[in-house]
Amino acid sequence: MAGTDWPEHEGYDLGPPSIAWLTWHIIFWWLMVLDHSFSQGTLSREQVKWPGDVDGVRKLIDDLHGRWVSRLGELTDGDLKSDARTKWPVQNRPFGDIVASVNIELMKNAAEIGYVRFLYAARQK
Repeated sequence: MAGTDWPEHEGYDLGPPSIAWLTWHIIFWWLMVLDHSFSQGTLSREQVKWPGDVDGVRKLIDDLHGRWVSRLGELTDGDLKSDARTKWPVQNRPFGDIVASVNIELMKNAAEIGYVRFLYAARQK
């Protein structure tokens, strides 16, 4: 799965997103913020690939979590109030707003994964 698998619209006719897409979205957010806030800032949605299986997803998400926690641990209160690192998905906001946005996206995607699992378990057999 690549970023090019992004749906053209978010209509109900598409049905719920797959767990694969939801895990890709978690990976996408973390990679984009890490790249645009702490690196070159050249990563695009189309370059973010899904690892291909649950073990790959688990390994990559664990790695991204570790990188994120490490980077945040280096920041001061002043860094969180500054907009110097705020380059994606918005600009001219305190970096603390980006940290909060990443947390919101993670919680939203985790809740969606839980709901997709519920729908799967409750389906008619």
